[in-house]
Amino acid sequence: MATLLLTTLGTAIGGPLGGAIGGLIGNQIDARVFGPKGREGPRLKDLTISTSSYGQPIPRQFGRMRVAGSVIWSTDLIESKQKQKGRKGQPSTTVYSYSASFAIALSSTPVDRLGRIWADGNLLRGAQEDLKVGGTMRFYRGFGDDPVDPLIAAAKGPLAPAFRDCAYVVFENLELGDYGNRIPAMSFEIFADGGDETVSLARLVPAAVLPPSEPPLAQTRGFADEGGALASTLAAIDQVIPLVCASGHEGLTLATRALPEGEVMTLPPQLARDDRERDENRVRQRAGVPARTPAALRYYDEERDYQTGVQRASGTREAGRELMIDLPATLTAGGARQLANDSANRARWQHETVTWRIGELDPRLTPGSIVRQPDAPGYWLLRSWEWLDRGIALELERLAPSGGAPRASDPGQNLPPTDLPIPATTLAAFEVPPEAGANPAQPLIFAAASATNSAWRGAALYAVQGTALVDLGKTGSQRAVTGVLEAPLGPSPALLFEPGAEAIVALVAADLDLAETDRDGLTAGANRMLIGGELVQFLHAAPLGAGRWKLAGLLRGRGGTEPAAAIGHGAGAPAILIDDSFVPLDPVLVPPLATSRVAALSTGDTAPVIAPLANAGLSRRPLCPVHPRVDSAADGTRTYRWTRRARGQYRWEDSVEVPLVEEREAYLAGFGPVDAPHAVWQVDTPALALTAAERAALTAAHGPGPLWARQVGTFDRSPALLLANLT
Repeated sequence: MATLLLTTLGTAIGGPLGGAIGGLIGNQIDARVFGPKGREGPRLKDLTISTSSYGQPIPRQFGRMRVAGSVIWSTDLIESKQKQKGRKGQPSTTVYSYSASFAIALSSTPVDRLGRIWADGNLLRGAQEDLKVGGTMRFYRGFGDDPVDPLIAAAKGPLAPAFRDCAYVVFENLELGDYGNRIPAMSFEIFADGGDETVSLARLVPAAVLPPSEPPLAQTRGFADEGGALASTLAAIDQVIPLVCASGHEGLTLATRALPEGEVMTLPPQLARDDRERDENRVRQRAGVPARTPAALRYYDEERDYQTGVQRASGTREAGRELMIDLPATLTAGGARQLANDSANRARWQHETVTWRIGELDPRLTPGSIVRQPDAPGYWLLRSWEWLDRGIALELERLAPSGGAPRASDPGQNLPPTDLPIPATTLAAFEVPPEAGANPAQPLIFAAASATNSAWRGAALYAVQGTALVDLGKTGSQRAVTGVLEAPLGPSPALLFEPGAEAIVALVAADLDLAETDRDGLTAGANRMLIGGELVQFLHAAPLGAGRWKLAGLLRGRGGTEPAAAIGHGAGAPAILIDDSFVPLDPVLVPPLATSRVAALSTGDTAPVIAPLANAGLSRRPLCPVHPRVDSAADGTRTYRWTRRARGQYRWEDSVEVPLVEEREAYLAGFGPVDAPHAVWQVDTPALALTAAERAALTAAHGPGPLWARQVGTFDRSPALLLANLT
């Protein structure tokens, strides 16, 4: 009855807001007259997903919240396909990828700023405001002068809506490969209307009459008003944070219940005892059954990424089903525990009421005032007053004494998704020695892309042709294990396993790993690392911290790279682990020339990352001949001989001829510097015969010098093998 009456009265005095406050006052009176009953306020929601239903209300958001939002505009999925070359002899495949553009409304009230964004539980946008996948994002704060989004305007034309007075986000060409090629379930961290502070009634009910120094709602860091009757929202708050609703000469006022600043007014003594006893009996009849003590509070836990949390009041466990309060607010665990304790403490005291009869009403006494009795301890709330024929009856409710100091509380374990900054791409392009069975005519050109952390999602590769970039496909999200030599690696004859040899390598990322192997693993080709132009195998790998590794037990000059091993490498030489993370490059677009360049571009790159082709021609260059020897005849003729090797044929089987691999067998022998010889001979067998007179003529004309031989391959010449020094 009081609810209906005061709702009507409040509407007449203060309009819709007055009706809401009047209804709240009526609820409080009815609860005291007819006994306590359950109140239905805004329900606490678990983390929901974005919806796109017509008629779905867009809630008002206050403070810091995590919201799902509503999809208000979207395009169809955009399909793109790309043919990618297979890795290490695998067939090429056609890869389809999808993206979409869409807009999601977040709040019907302005939003100061946008924080993190979750998609399918993973971070789509981190705390550093970086998108983890490809695409662009635009954020509109929800003011009346927000412009029309250009993408929506292009799609809808002159009738494109601006969605003013609604905070929303627009994603343009958001890549969906990480989300099953569909728009993912998204939620947004928003900071609305003073989101770095606590929420106040002035923001929640801007049309209400509030005290000049109205404090914020205790412990409340954010609040979601999902719509519906304002009275139900205020009633939900009143369960945890008591509100005082009163009507007076200023109209309907609303405030949180708190002790006034300064001295609390003490009531004058009561009138005759008989009148007091009659009033006290009437109050006991109205009091009804004491309210159940709320045992727990459900809320949004700020310390657990706004997931639903529960804090229980101390000492409230009872038999049967416990009374739990839902508050759609963002709180800390300690703040929620304090509110739960305060609610339970108030419930234990709120049934203690007194009617205080006085003869004259002080104008400072109004419903909602907090007073003291002259002959009783504690503070009392003046709920209402009534004019009687013999004085004025004040209805007082005992305020709960302080519950003591706040108690610490644990929000529980949180497993937040990794929030790493999107790193820039590191890129290397190179040729590698051929493996057994490889096509001898096919250049083995690869790209190795990596980054400093696992947030890197891959990059697009391009061949640099003048000022143009020609598409080469994508790297995929697997990072290559790359780095540099931290200390020089000396020369090696590359003949035997070197158990005492060591190399210090600094990888590009601390979370990249190297593994150990055994000698059987070395024989099978494990742990191969390209250092400069040399292929090295290592037996042991020991981490030194911060991405630094010590490689020990080296097998140098593998795959015919003995010439590079004989020179050694300085600090800073590139080091790349040979594994399946490499991307094969088309030799038509990236020819095996030292002038070829490759570019990479990823989400974390502000400009294309360009790398020159290293070891150009290595995969099709014949191997250096070996085993130089000389036969001398009685007439002084010397026959210089050598043994050929073949690309990809590194296992020398007994009694098996090494295959030629090249189109024909041919060698170039020379005397003097390799780059500018004094004399050359072309032969088709691995032998060169020089008489004593020929040798004497060479030294007489040019002086002492080296005699060498190179194999002439289909595409290149091998490094030179020293046969002898002619003197």
